[in-house]
Amino acid sequence: MAQANDVDELVILEKEIKEFWTKFKITCCNESLEQTLGLRHSWHNSISKLSDKWTKRLKEGDQIINKIQEYTDELCQKNKSIEEKEQKLSEVLSSIDDGEKEKTDLLDSIRELKEELARKSRTNSKAMEERVERLNKAEKLFKERLGLEIRKTSANHLQFIFRCIDHKDPDKPYTLTLSINDEEAYEVISCSPPLDCVEELQRKVRETNNFSAFIANTRKAFIALSYK
Repeated sequence: MAQANDVDELVILEKEIKEFWTKFKITCCNESLEQTLGLRHSWHNSISKLSDKWTKRLKEGDQIINKIQEYTDELCQKNKSIEEKEQKLSEVLSSIDDGEKEKTDLLDSIRELKEELARKSRTNSKAMEERVERLNKAEKLFKERLGLEIRKTSANHLQFIFRCIDHKDPDKPYTLTLSINDEEAYEVISCSPPLDCVEELQRKVRETNNFSAFIANTRKAFIALSYK
């Protein structure tokens, strides 16, 4: 009898355990499902918020990138403008340098020309002094020995007056007027009475620069003319 009671109690306990387990599973499963649904809803909300947040951030990033691109384009344009201005400035400076060089070269040329003119002036002055000295010596010699007189005309020419030419009239004057042209050469201006050989005499004195021989040959020509 006691054994039968124990079996019944075990059956009842097993039944109660099964009922409890069934209730536990139902309760646990329902709570887990609700928690899962709650977590999924919370996750969707979080993802949506994060998506909205990052979408906004991405838009702001795009705007920043666009601004940076605009600034970059503007900077490139300014750099290009600066390069063009630098190029123009370089050309202007180069032009100024060329102008300064031309100015320096011109000043050097002017200086060299002035020095050359000064040298020529000194040379010409010395040559003129030497010619005047030769003329003075020739005048003294010819005046003392041959009755020659040298005068300076109003046109700054030299006039040579020969006397003692005509044996019939020793005081009769024979004249020859000379000048020195731009080429620093002797030039006969006039001859009275005219001599056919005057151009030949002029050519020889230009070639030899022997003025004393020129005067002596002119006198000989006048003497020869007086006997005709």
